[in-house]
Amino acid sequence: MAAGSNYHLSRIASYHTVTMYTLKPEIAGERLIKKLREKGITDEKVLDAFRKVPRHLFVDKMLYAQAYDDNALPIGGGQTISQPYVVALMTQILQLGRDQKILEIGTGSGFQTAVLSQFSRRVYTIERNRDLGTLALKRLRDLGYQNVVFKVGDGTRGWVQHAPFDRIIVTAGAPAIPQELVDQLALGGRMIIPAGDRNIQDLEVYDKRETGIEKTKAGSVVFVPLIGEKGWADPGRK
Repeated sequence: MAAGSNYHLSRIASYHTVTMYTLKPEIAGERLIKKLREKGITDEKVLDAFRKVPRHLFVDKMLYAQAYDDNALPIGGGQTISQPYVVALMTQILQLGRDQKILEIGTGSGFQTAVLSQFSRRVYTIERNRDLGTLALKRLRDLGYQNVVFKVGDGTRGWVQHAPFDRIIVTAGAPAIPQELVDQLALGGRMIIPAGDRNIQDLEVYDKRETGIEKTKAGSVVFVPLIGEKGWADPGRK
């Protein structure tokens, strides 16, 4: 599990007035949690997970002052740490239980991974960007998260060696749902994935029943593209 609440939020030199960002992160974090409640996050386990995960340690030090804003922030490599509300919403929709095995597509900064880790006996997470993934894994290990299994690879293909998964969460926008991920979802399992075009996506929820796949939608979101064989083409490759 993560370290306790005795971590310290560095002060950015250019800030001369005392704001929520120059106070202890516990205070800034509680204000963020209040915002999440106001936006409809009601699962106390999800809110408690946010209390335990120090978001400022998952962004560059130059962005500490914005770490507890309800906004996405850049983390390098054209990627972002997702808006806290979206992280909380997706986590709440997953309806997580302690004994579930989770697959996360898109480790990114590792923040969503850390939140998921509060619930699950094991989180399997895949990141295509080696530099981002290595940094995220170091953060997670430094904070004491030991129930995370990580690899660098194409997340659109899933992780068949460890399938099936009780829950699958995709943190990038797909043009369509990769069949491989559907196949790796356990019976009774749930997957959440943004799907649409590169500019805006629907947050789609898939439940695998004995009678087939049930699909619902949970609103519109904007994510970076899901790059991979079963996703969007890599613009860096010809």
